[in-house]
Amino acid sequence: MTPDAPRLVLFDLDGCLVDSEPLSLQALVAEIRAAGFDGLDFEDMRDRFLGVTLADIVAHVESELGHAVPEGFGDRFHERLYALYAERLERIDAMVAVAERLAAEGVAIAIASGGSAGRIRHTLDLTRLREPFGDRLFSGEEVGRGKPAPDLFLHAARRLDMPPGTACVVEDSPHGIEGARRAGMRAIGFTGGTHLDGIRAAQARRLLDAGAACVVEDASEVYPAIMDARLGLDAPRRVRG
Repeated sequence: MTPDAPRLVLFDLDGCLVDSEPLSLQALVAEIRAAGFDGLDFEDMRDRFLGVTLADIVAHVESELGHAVPEGFGDRFHERLYALYAERLERIDAMVAVAERLAAEGVAIAIASGGSAGRIRHTLDLTRLREPFGDRLFSGEEVGRGKPAPDLFLHAARRLDMPPGTACVVEDSPHGIEGARRAGMRAIGFTGGTHLDGIRAAQARRLLDAGAACVVEDASEVYPAIMDARLGLDAPRRVRG
């Protein structure tokens, strides 16, 4: 490990460690339509709200509806989601291998997700991912502002007693990349999730525009990108590979 290697790597969960975004978007669209709002489809949700907390999405829907969503909206969304998870959720094994390698080399790893704390724990238990991360799990519910604000990343670094400048973030959403950059952390964009089928090149551009140091599609390329000291905060941004 080089002297310039990060001391902490924060992984987004959905779309980075597990290929869950298609399932999440499907469940969200179904519950939003059940609430009486049909103004968002799968593509809208992906393009506008990837990486955003459920509370922020609900606030948008309520603004469009002009009234609150029905009581129990969040519970029903999670019921739909977990039913899909039980049938179809898969790990992104190459990214999990990156996290395990970092941990074996003494780099602190943690999850910083816009999802609820319960959803994070459920996902890790279902996919057997608890061991490498332990209790280093941070949810957007724990801070006042979700991504693209820097709050979640700064909260995670503070809790782990790490200076923000020593951390690197792996993200699939422009909101997450922007939040990482605003926190003073280097950010690596990832476009390998199946929710980005057909739009990978466009998403790579969005991630670069949001401030990603580089963007990779193949998860096996994430480790060298994290360790590449040339990919600093002010380095030219590029798609790797």
